[in-house]
Amino acid sequence: MKSNISIKLKDHFKLYILLKDKIVFESELLNNQIPFYCDLNEQPMIDEGIRYFLLNSDRPKVDQIITDNEIIASTETIYLYDYRDKIKETKLYLYAILAVVIIMLMIAFFDKILS
Repeated sequence: MKSNISIKLKDHFKLYILLKDKIVFESELLNNQIPFYCDLNEQPMIDEGIRYFLLNSDRPKVDQIITDNEIIASTETIYLYDYRDKIKETKLYLYAILAVVIIMLMIAFFDKILS
């Protein structure tokens, strides 16, 4: 079952999935035989996620797939961001700030001792 554009003509909803979850999400959709349409080629920006059109009748199955696989999904009105991706970056910034503060304290301490 491949991407099916006829879903756009039926009662559907749109779901945005991050690029990193695309393979897992599509694999699960195929395994559960859930028809979908992905317009990856029509989207100018995929920073906010890849848009999927899914049938409203499949919503409970899709919700279960998202929950079971810990996929970050959003809609056009409710945008969710995966903050887990930024944990390493945030830790690096905190370590850099801590290093600068320690160096400044050491400079101030040695300045007082040598003065």
